[in-house]
Amino acid sequence: MNLIEIGEKAKIASREVAKLTTEEKNAVLRACADALLANKDSIIAANDRDITRGREKGMPENLQDRLMLSDDRIKGMAEGILEMIELADPVGEVLSETKRPNGIIIEKKRVPIGVVGIIYEARPNVTSDAFGLCFKAGNAVVLKGGSDAIESNIAIVSIMRNAIKECGVNPDALLLIEDTSRETARDFMKLNGYIDVLIPRGSAGLIKTVVENSTVPVIETGSGNCHVYVDKSADIEMAKSILVNAKTQRNSVCNACESLLVNKEISEAALPILAAALAEHNVELRCDEKAYEILEGKVSENLLLHGTEEDWGTEFLGSIISINIVENVDAAISHINKYNTGHSETIVTSDEKNAEKFLNEVDAACVYVNASTRFTDGFEFGFGGEIGISTQKLHARGPMGLPELTSYKYVIRGTGQTRK
Repeated sequence: MNLIEIGEKAKIASREVAKLTTEEKNAVLRACADALLANKDSIIAANDRDITRGREKGMPENLQDRLMLSDDRIKGMAEGILEMIELADPVGEVLSETKRPNGIIIEKKRVPIGVVGIIYEARPNVTSDAFGLCFKAGNAVVLKGGSDAIESNIAIVSIMRNAIKECGVNPDALLLIEDTSRETARDFMKLNGYIDVLIPRGSAGLIKTVVENSTVPVIETGSGNCHVYVDKSADIEMAKSILVNAKTQRNSVCNACESLLVNKEISEAALPILAAALAEHNVELRCDEKAYEILEGKVSENLLLHGTEEDWGTEFLGSIISINIVENVDAAISHINKYNTGHSETIVTSDEKNAEKFLNEVDAACVYVNASTRFTDGFEFGFGGEIGISTQKLHARGPMGLPELTSYKYVIRGTGQTRK
């Protein structure tokens, strides 16, 4: 199928999906979860071909980790879909109701967006997550994965389309663009009239390309230069625990910490402790001059580097972190607002005033006090999953669950009123 044919099929399917009841949508989701588990061997076989090809091309280990599927990860994909069944269906929710003086009643009501397009890279688990969330919110979805995961994506989509069809629902509710060329990707970004919204998930480069080239409305998601700021009143052991978790629990994801800020007043005492904890996990430390002076001779020379301004704004997605010493909470906020990507930021402090200042003045989708940035996730927020983490301000911000995959319309009920 060419892109126009895909768009036409998706548009037709979206109108059919919008009419399904919650029970009908849940039955499809249950069938898809069961099908993934029943066919896990064929999915893993396809994924092995992707992994082998990636290794031959020299794919970095952190990207191999994102690409790899196992029994446990496929089980997690199925469980993620099943959890969506338990979520409240947002479609049809009345957000507000007003009765005008002339007797007209105006309701603001949630409705599906229609056709959601998603462009993503080497994360085949996104394939099932994206379909499940979009479908539960009453939408059809068109997926454009990267070449690195094409075998995996084809297998997953084929299995789920069969499950959808067996439920008596139009399988074009889920469509995959199998052509992985950049030209096709750019044409997809201009599929106005068929795609209602486009959501990129992946690297900063991918997101930038979509934002700059798409004529379809875009929800910008993803890249995360997330900071941990250790304030002068911080409990150092707490700070160490939060930092290590935020940086090393899984460093290839967008909510991992990429930048450490330490208050000048405690830097001599605190930074060696924090750096040693990171060094135990072989994290490379790219430091400003003051931090370098403090750490010189206290951590391995192989891990200690002079940082540059480029490092302060980089999403490393690996075992690298930038480190800066700042004067106070105001300087920390200023630094974060200059270099962050609007994703997730945290302060470790015992000072309630500084905590509130940080929460109020840091410009990011998710702002924390005394907790790891790794909690920025739809499952952790109780949304049952997410389509992505929006780093913009319209129409959604932060982890995007089911409500963010809907629009709304006004329903007006009258009894014969006419305007004078």
